[in-house]
Amino acid sequence: MPDSAPTIAAISTAVTGPGSAGTPGTAGSINSARSAGGGIGIVRLSGAEALRILQNLFSKKIGPEPAPPFAFTPRRMEHGWICDAGAFPLDEVLAVFMPGPHTFTGEDVAEIHCHGGKAVLQAILGATVASGARLAAPGEFTRRAFLNGRLDLSQAEAVAEMISAPTLQGVYLARNKLEGRLSGILNELRAELDVLRARLYLCIDFPDEADEALARHKGGDGDFMARLDGIIARITELILAYERACVWREGARAALAGQVNVGKSSLLNALLGRKRALVSASPGTTRDFIEEALNLGGIPLRLVDTAGFRAGADSLDPHAPADALEAEGMDFAQEIFAEADLILLVLEAGKFLQGRLIRVDGPEDLDRESAAVFNRYGPPSRNNKLFIVLNKMDLCPACAVPEEFLGCPCQGVSARTGSGLDNLAESLRRFIVSPPSSRDGDNGALDFSSAAVPGLRQTLKLKEVKAELSALKNEFKGDIPADLLSVRLDSAAAYLADVTGASCSEEILDQVFAGFCIGK
Repeated sequence: MPDSAPTIAAISTAVTGPGSAGTPGTAGSINSARSAGGGIGIVRLSGAEALRILQNLFSKKIGPEPAPPFAFTPRRMEHGWICDAGAFPLDEVLAVFMPGPHTFTGEDVAEIHCHGGKAVLQAILGATVASGARLAAPGEFTRRAFLNGRLDLSQAEAVAEMISAPTLQGVYLARNKLEGRLSGILNELRAELDVLRARLYLCIDFPDEADEALARHKGGDGDFMARLDGIIARITELILAYERACVWREGARAALAGQVNVGKSSLLNALLGRKRALVSASPGTTRDFIEEALNLGGIPLRLVDTAGFRAGADSLDPHAPADALEAEGMDFAQEIFAEADLILLVLEAGKFLQGRLIRVDGPEDLDRESAAVFNRYGPPSRNNKLFIVLNKMDLCPACAVPEEFLGCPCQGVSARTGSGLDNLAESLRRFIVSPPSSRDGDNGALDFSSAAVPGLRQTLKLKEVKAELSALKNEFKGDIPADLLSVRLDSAAAYLADVTGASCSEEILDQVFAGFCIGK
């Protein structure tokens, strides 16, 4: 960035409220900050004027006479006071100056470590602005790091992922990306694409050498198609890694489904370890949905209890919804099922007893509503997000529960006694970490110490790269001229450049950094 870029300032420690550090919002008013009550607060400056502004505000001692500007030793923390424009002491602080380019932003950076109360932070931030700084926009510090070449775009996005990671595993994945592991793979893919592009350009300039350049009649590593297949395979691996990692970084949402009085609310309470939902022998206790957070072996899980099914829709049916409110709750449940990552279809175990075995021949043996959920979200649809829970096992303790029920994973529990809950939790955890596209023959395991996992924006771009390369593969087999094939490769290379920021528009940068907190 040019030296003329304004020096920016922000509160960099966690506070809440619009326009404050730690929360996405408008950079606007200083007075909009809300303190989270931390013991230590940090006000950060970045830009050519950072040292001058810090020297204007910092004093080693307080006295009636203004002190000369303090000569900071780079990267050495100094104890003193921060004073406002009228030389009034605001707080006793530790301050440090770090000259660029070897800083996070690549610019001169100053930090003021003060007490963490909101009034203190607001006052010091206000003093920096009065001395010539500008309030930072969301993500502006990291954006400057990107623009100054300290990070590529995928690493910059990893900063936000590190801050928002809900699990330790999510922290590991963000750290790997911040260290440049994803960037390294993407740069290798770009280099491979450049080799293929060079071959096509050679064919365009020298048509007589097309067969040799593309090795249409040769096998091995030098073959154009073999290289293309290798790139597609590596991109596919990255896309699958995103699916596997989603739950560790973003959590999952599980919906409880089943007939009235099958024990869904009791199961919710049992999994939470506390009474959250009302439980009654009267059918239709849950009319709206109830959503609660649950830590499932490190996975943030949102567990949703929905209105229970009743057979039939005719208002004269004795099992139909008791009123319009309950009927609306059931309609709402259908929307929740569609959006959920996992559906726990709760069935009463005793209804499927055959001797000491629990079995069913097909979905036609289920009630109509449960069968409809099975057919939409179970094995026939290949959505693979259905898990069967056989509840009330305390009423048939000698029964053998199958590992699969109609092709779905299955677990028997007693919500009343707590029997089987630990096994259910572990089974659900294994099911969740294995995404739908990898549940056949793949356990979805990630090596968190080294995995290079793209984020959502990056994955969408990689899917566009894969689509272009897959189309190129089909066109290559059809003897399409090299100049037309090169269009596909150029497009794929451009999408790949968008991932790392090697070539991307201001609009893309605005979209990426708009989701950052102010102060990072």
